[in-house]
Amino acid sequence: MPPDPPTRPLGQRLLWFVALWLGGVGTVALISFALRIWIAPK
Repeated sequence: MPPDPPTRPLGQRLLWFVALWLGGVGTVALISFALRIWIAPK
């Protein structure tokens, strides 16, 4: 049985999670803002 690969520290894993989550939320916010500007009546 091969040994388990070493896991990263909890702080580093949480930092990655927060960074990816913020990236996803920011992307959705930017797209929704762009759509709102594009569709909104002038």
